[in-house]
Amino acid sequence: MLSIVHAAESQFRYESATRDRERALLASIRDRRAAAVEAAALEAAAPVISTSVEPRRATARATRAAWARPIGVKNCETAACATA
Repeated sequence: MLSIVHAAESQFRYESATRDRERALLASIRDRRAAAVEAAALEAAAPVISTSVEPRRATARATRAAWARPIGVKNCETAACATA
């Protein structure tokens, strides 16, 4: 008799846990769908922003060597370096 009660309780706990997981899954699906609908509504109501890309402005950069220099060798393009 005790084993029948134990088996029934185990079955009940298993089924209730399964139902709880299914409810949680359905709730998360419902929440995601609601969020997607809300995002679509916000996107439709948002003003259209221009997507044209502006050209990059040229910036002044230090001149780079065409190849790697050994460690300790200076970039002697300035007059002060050439006289040293």
